[in-house]
Amino acid sequence: MTTSTTSESSAAAPLLDLQALVVAVRRRRRLWCAMALLGLLVGAAVAVLMPPAPSAVTKVLVAHKEDQPNDTGTLIRTDVELLQTTRIADKALRALKSPENPEEFMRDYRGTGLTNNLLRIDVTGDSDAEAVARARALADAFVADHVRRMQETAKAEAKALLDQRDRMRDELTQVNKDIGDRSPETESDPTAAASIESLFVRRAELTSRIADFDQRAAEARTGTPEVVAGTQIVDAPRAVRHSLPKAAVTNSAIGLVLGLVLGLAVAAVGTVVADRPVLRRDIAANLGASVIAELPRRSGRLWQRRRARAARERLTTALARTVRGSAEPVALLELGCARSTSAIALDVARALAADGPVVVVDELPGPQLAAGRRRKPGDPTVVSGERAAAMSHQESRLGVGSVAPGTAWTDLQYLGTRTVLVVRAGHGSAAWLHTVARQLADQRIAVLGVVLIDPDPRDRTDGTLWDGLHTALRGRSERTARRNGTGRLPTERQPMWAARVPDNDQEAR
Repeated sequence: MTTSTTSESSAAAPLLDLQALVVAVRRRRRLWCAMALLGLLVGAAVAVLMPPAPSAVTKVLVAHKEDQPNDTGTLIRTDVELLQTTRIADKALRALKSPENPEEFMRDYRGTGLTNNLLRIDVTGDSDAEAVARARALADAFVADHVRRMQETAKAEAKALLDQRDRMRDELTQVNKDIGDRSPETESDPTAAASIESLFVRRAELTSRIADFDQRAAEARTGTPEVVAGTQIVDAPRAVRHSLPKAAVTNSAIGLVLGLVLGLAVAAVGTVVADRPVLRRDIAANLGASVIAELPRRSGRLWQRRRARAARERLTTALARTVRGSAEPVALLELGCARSTSAIALDVARALAADGPVVVVDELPGPQLAAGRRRKPGDPTVVSGERAAAMSHQESRLGVGSVAPGTAWTDLQYLGTRTVLVVRAGHGSAAWLHTVARQLADQRIAVLGVVLIDPDPRDRTDGTLWDGLHTALRGRSERTARRNGTGRLPTERQPMWAARVPDNDQEAR
């Protein structure tokens, strides 16, 4: 029984790799930092170029006859909605003697219920004086309308009570008349005595209800002065002063936060849609080859340059040793890092120059090596792909090419049958990395390893493939099989299959 690390890892791969997403978003910090900076500048520009219109504010204390301690603010919300009516706006415009349309004037003010009985009115205008005048006219119109409505309600309630009282009085007059029409002779009759008794009871009831209606009507009339006196302007209209520095700071902070959030969202969505592997684990898995070295894309800070220089020297030494020990030509193929690849190729060629003449075959897109370069003493000879056939076989060759989209795959085998891929992290998509690995295998080009350019400094994943012999080195295995009649390299170590542990003694026997 055998085990496959690749199948197990692919089966256990999550739908969304949060670690890769976080790393990819962090690598695109230029985008979301630029968006945040743009939001900050836009917020500051809005505060400076679009200052708020002159405004005024006033507060009105509104008394209600139906006020209750447990009111949830229904009455004050009703007052706010009444303030936003054409009747109030029209009365205010008449007091201001303005020909403006009430519907248009309603857009320039708003009401806010601060408490159950306190209403704030905010008004804008062309100037501070106009805004204050508008606020005063609105407050006066609202107070007058509220008092009028309360008085009309009290009058209607009192009138209804008095009308009921008058009906009771008419009925009482009829009862008194019925009592007066009874003759004294009927008092000895038990039936007549009972009827008279009921009339007396009815008269007492009517008298009590008439007094009650009189009291309630008086209370209804008495409640109106309290409402009228309680509804008043408690905070005189005044212009609102706007601080430009404060507005600029506030708008800048809001723009910064919005820009940062938008930038992070765009970076995250772009990362998921583009599917560009950043972690060395994902790059190695998609290319089917292990990561053998890493180099920063830039020199970095002063205290990091020594470390980058040492890593570059180690890579040069390792690649030079690989080229010397290889019986087949070796090529460096880049993906998204042509400049770094050309520099690595020159360093390796200079290291190989100590053993004899070295020729670098340049197939990079653009003038990276063959043109636009000032030759220094000790530099190797750089030729293009067309002149590579005329080279002497005694000279060492080092091919430099590209596996970017648009590559002529059939020409790569002339650069070298063994290659080292130089890949910039986050440049190629997962689908293209698969295409590169498949095309190199079809061209019988063995991938010795991957040099990762611009890796994430916080990446702690493993870029080593334990089953890479069956994927990246497939071309070399097939080519060697045709040469010596076997399916493995002469110096190739046999792949170790995982042994199955027996469950019991009988199975072991």
